[in-house]
Amino acid sequence: MDLQIDDFYRDAAAGLLTLYQAFPRKVALYVEDLIGHEEPDEFGLPSKRHQGCLGALIWLAEEGYLRFESTIHFQALDQAVLTEKAFLRLTATIRDAFAGLDSLPPSVRRVQSSLAHQLREALREADSERLAQLTRQLFDRPLPERS
Repeated sequence: MDLQIDDFYRDAAAGLLTLYQAFPRKVALYVEDLIGHEEPDEFGLPSKRHQGCLGALIWLAEEGYLRFESTIHFQALDQAVLTEKAFLRLTATIRDAFAGLDSLPPSVRRVQSSLAHQLREALREADSERLAQLTRQLFDRPLPERS
């Protein structure tokens, strides 16, 4: 089993949701805030888990999901913000999320059926399979058509 891929999905979702909560402000995105404290190894280097999370965040930037100005040592991305691509995908509607929401006001339905809300729920429930599906959907999803 590729546990690092499950960690990647969790780290990518947590990082993007942290930036979504701050959007459109630029913020420092600390690895420790996403995965908790990890002790450095005997040489003072960050743990593999810490490096994996930082690597996931940098990969997201390289793939156009976020921007940042610099790294703060191995600890964080400084002045990080979502790109338009990530914002549009996180706010997109997940069709199967509409089930049972018919009686709610349209604004509540819009929020609760968004990919961001669904990712947040999967993280909160520690549902790794749902989180993997939703994160893959984030990466696979075409950008919404502009009118």
